[in-house]
Amino acid sequence: MENQSQHTAPNKGGSLKSRLGAVTRSRWIRFAAAALVTIGFAWWIGNGWILLLIVLFTDIYLTRFIRWGFWRTSENRAFRKTMEWVDAILYALVAVYIINTFFFQNYKIPSSSLEKSLLVGDYLFVSKLSFGPRMPNTPLSFPLAQHTLPVVNTKSYIEKPQWPYHRLRGTGTVQLNDIVVFNFPAGDTVALKVQNPDYYTLCYREGRETILRNKDIFGDIVFRPVDRRENYVKRCVGMPGDTFRIIDNQIYLNGVKQKNPENMQLNYYVMTNGTRLGELNFRELDVSADDREYVNNPDLLLFLGFDPDQIRTGLPVYRLPLTQKALEKIKSYPFVVKVVGEPGEFGGETYPLGYSHGWNRANYGPVWIPRRGATLKLTPDNLPVYERVIRNYEGNRLEVKNNKIYINGTETDEYTFKMDYYMMLGDNRDNSADSRFWGFVPEDHIVGKPLVVWLSIDKDRAWFDGRIRFNRLFKSVGRD
Repeated sequence: MENQSQHTAPNKGGSLKSRLGAVTRSRWIRFAAAALVTIGFAWWIGNGWILLLIVLFTDIYLTRFIRWGFWRTSENRAFRKTMEWVDAILYALVAVYIINTFFFQNYKIPSSSLEKSLLVGDYLFVSKLSFGPRMPNTPLSFPLAQHTLPVVNTKSYIEKPQWPYHRLRGTGTVQLNDIVVFNFPAGDTVALKVQNPDYYTLCYREGRETILRNKDIFGDIVFRPVDRRENYVKRCVGMPGDTFRIIDNQIYLNGVKQKNPENMQLNYYVMTNGTRLGELNFRELDVSADDREYVNNPDLLLFLGFDPDQIRTGLPVYRLPLTQKALEKIKSYPFVVKVVGEPGEFGGETYPLGYSHGWNRANYGPVWIPRRGATLKLTPDNLPVYERVIRNYEGNRLEVKNNKIYINGTETDEYTFKMDYYMMLGDNRDNSADSRFWGFVPEDHIVGKPLVVWLSIDKDRAWFDGRIRFNRLFKSVGRD
């Protein structure tokens, strides 16, 4: 018969003194460890209520007035086994919740916006300690599910209670050129059936009433708290208080030209003398299958400046994202006739939508990035740039009446910002939905910093032909 004496609690009628006297040394050590961790955690998050857990640990490890492990002494073997599984699962869920909320999070690169710095199929460990973890806005949630539970397709969190933004102490702060994981700022409102483009772009293109009337096309409209919005990963290219500008794809901060990331890519149109690019060429250029586009549009090619006679002969033209190194390589191919960069206006309208300043993805700004505590003079010209910040991110009621600005019912011509904001861009500049298209990233949206690639899968390759990118395993994610 199984020895169950170690699970037997002291007699119900035993005095406190006798109960404490029966506690083994190992249980005292475990209680002390649990108490110290609880005290440290309470200090870290600044919440003394956490210390009440010490009362619980006192009974679990020392006094044992409540038989927490009652099921271990049951004679019903099936019941014991079931409870063992329940016990293990509960412990695992609590551990995963704490680790995922305060320490580390797994993240998979879903799109090519940061290639070639980070690749589609990279799996990252994201440190929340690097910038300080946030207390969750929605504390009652299922671990590892961002906003929707798979299979059942329901919310993975409970709307109430919702806690205000509070960031704990971290090991550092966001620095220029850091790669950062953050919640998608324009993801506060979502049309469930059409999530790309974002809701605000949909409203601009289709009209809000059209979206609300056509639920069969656009689906339900839902609001998501900050910590339940989609996770994005980009490079920080502008800091709070900086004046940000892009001229011919080159970033300037406060008028100073910035160094481009080594792996920054731009789109190019490549014409050959009739020779087709093959798999070996694409691998040499490091262009994935999804990024290889064959162009057969004479009007477009004429607009780009290709020779009409060469267009008529049907010479092959490819649209490819290329790093500076890949660009030099492809220009060295003897069969390449001409290479033309893609114009910035091909990227469509930029943030703020409807702003008639002629900005595009290659020529953007200048725009001042809000800084906590800084006061900005508001004008009809700059209000569209900061309207979403004031209203959506900082929770104010903003109205314009008779060309006068009212914030929370009071007429004003200035605003003092409550948070820091950042500009975030992808390194794959012409294939990245980033701050040029949806604006600033508020500090309360910052999730963490990618530290290392722990796995990398190339979906274009077979399992025995480089599907696992072994050269990227445990690769550090730096500033470039």
